[in-house]
Amino acid sequence: MVCEQVGNVSAGATLLIPASESLLLVPEAFRIKLLEEQASTLRSSVICAFNQLLDLKDLNTGVHSTRLAEWGLRVGQELGLDENTLHNLEVAALLHDIGKVGIPDAILRKPGKLDAEEYSLIKKHPDYGWAVLRMLPGFESAALDILHHHESVDGSGYPAGLRNSEIPIVSRIVCVIDAYDAMVSSRPYRKGLPFEEAARRLTACSGTQFDAVVVRSFLPIAQAEMDTVFAAAGTAVDSAL
Repeated sequence: MVCEQVGNVSAGATLLIPASESLLLVPEAFRIKLLEEQASTLRSSVICAFNQLLDLKDLNTGVHSTRLAEWGLRVGQELGLDENTLHNLEVAALLHDIGKVGIPDAILRKPGKLDAEEYSLIKKHPDYGWAVLRMLPGFESAALDILHHHESVDGSGYPAGLRNSEIPIVSRIVCVIDAYDAMVSSRPYRKGLPFEEAARRLTACSGTQFDAVVVRSFLPIAQAEMDTVFAAAGTAVDSAL
C-alpha cells in the first residue's frame, strides 16, 4: 500500500495512512485543484491515445490534425468564442476523424473515386466518432461537434441535414479548415491544389456548404501560413504563386 508520513502522534511515533485518505487532510481548495489537474492530465492522455490509434491506422492524421487544431483555435479566438468552446474546438479538430477507425482500409486507401456503397459507408465516420467519444466524461460536447463536422449550412450535409446556426459553431469551423487542408494536401493519386484555387472553392461554397463568416476569418490565416502549410502538405508552394 502506498502511504505517506504525516507527522508525530506521540513521542517518536509516526502515523502512516493511505495516500488516498491523506488527500482528505489538505485544504478543500487545494484538493479541488489537484483533482482538476488529474482530470486534465487524463483528458490529455485520452486525446493523445486516440491520435496514436489514428496514426496506427495510417490515416496521415498526425500533422493534419495538429494543423487543424492550431487553425481552429485561431479562428475561434478571432470569432470571440469562450474558453470552454475553444477547448472543445481543439479536441474536435484533433479527433474529428476518429470514427474512421471503423472504416475498412480498402475504402480509406482506395486511389480512385468511391462508388455509392463505399461513399455511404465512409459517411458513417462522424457517427462512429460520436458513439465512441460520448461515452467518455467530459467529451460529450466535443463528440457532438465531431458528429456534425460534415453538415452544410444549406442543409445538404450529413448525418442530420442541419442548417445554419443549427450546426454547432465548432463543427462549422472544423468543416472549413478540414476541407481546405484536404484540398491543398497531395495524395498518391492526386496533387494538392494551389492556395488560390482552394480559397476560390471555399469562397464559392460560402453560404451553401461553408459558413461564410468562418471562411472570411480563416482565409487570411491560411494565406499567411501558406509556405509552411504547403511544405507539410506536400504541395509545391510556387504552384500557388
